[in-house]
Amino acid sequence: MTASAIAGALRVVPAVGWSGGRAGAMVERNVRVYRHAWLTLVSGFFEPLFYLLALGVGLGAMVGDVIGPDGQAVSYREFVAPAMLAASAMNGAIFDSTYNVFFKLKYAKIYDAVLSTPMTTRDVAVGEIGWALGRGLIYSAGFLAVMLALGLVSSWWALLVLPAALLIGFAFAGVGMAATTFMRSPGDFGWILLVAFPLFFLSATFFPLSTYPEAWQPVVRWSPLYQGVDLVRSFTTGAVHPGLWASALYLALMGVVGLGVSTRRLDLLLLT
Repeated sequence: MTASAIAGALRVVPAVGWSGGRAGAMVERNVRVYRHAWLTLVSGFFEPLFYLLALGVGLGAMVGDVIGPDGQAVSYREFVAPAMLAASAMNGAIFDSTYNVFFKLKYAKIYDAVLSTPMTTRDVAVGEIGWALGRGLIYSAGFLAVMLALGLVSSWWALLVLPAALLIGFAFAGVGMAATTFMRSPGDFGWILLVAFPLFFLSATFFPLSTYPEAWQPVVRWSPLYQGVDLVRSFTTGAVHPGLWASALYLALMGVVGLGVSTRRLDLLLLT
């Protein structure tokens, strides 16, 4: 698939309902840049894959079955794999909406040039979040293919995994970009890692929620990555329940708030 074809597909996401399609130009720019840096693009896919192979497949042979979302026993591989897929969506979205946005904002001054055109700060925010969302979706699609090849999908509800990955990407891209607009130096990225690593390990990714101390269970349950993990895990195992609507709403609101804050902050940083 050519870069222009990818751009045409991805620009639909941010263009619908926002910015009259102008935000798609930001998505297309990113696609053209990564055409020459595709190794960087795909590298984020491998970390959760290695965790799956090491823990889900390797350790899983010793762990045996664990309790799944519906209270039924599932293999440890089937339990860990959807969590790694959700983490893939999170990683792809966070990387682009933080490190890349900071470089363009503080050093390359890309957005100053963009705003000399008819594009607005909202176009910039929607375009960058749309691209970060697309990058998370690419990781998730690749990971879902691995899960299918390994026989780790047991329900037709898995057709909803990629829409769930879009929600996860939207949530973390929105909040990631909003946080980046407050950063003053590269050293501030330590705060991103301080949040992302605990989320990755402590969102029922490797252990069922019931194994956490009782006092910590509400904290884990309402963490953003847990909402994504619960969505994806429920779809891949077929354990669909009404509470998934709350998880979807949580992630959607998180993304909308992040988009709003990002736009306002760009107004302050670039137009005043």
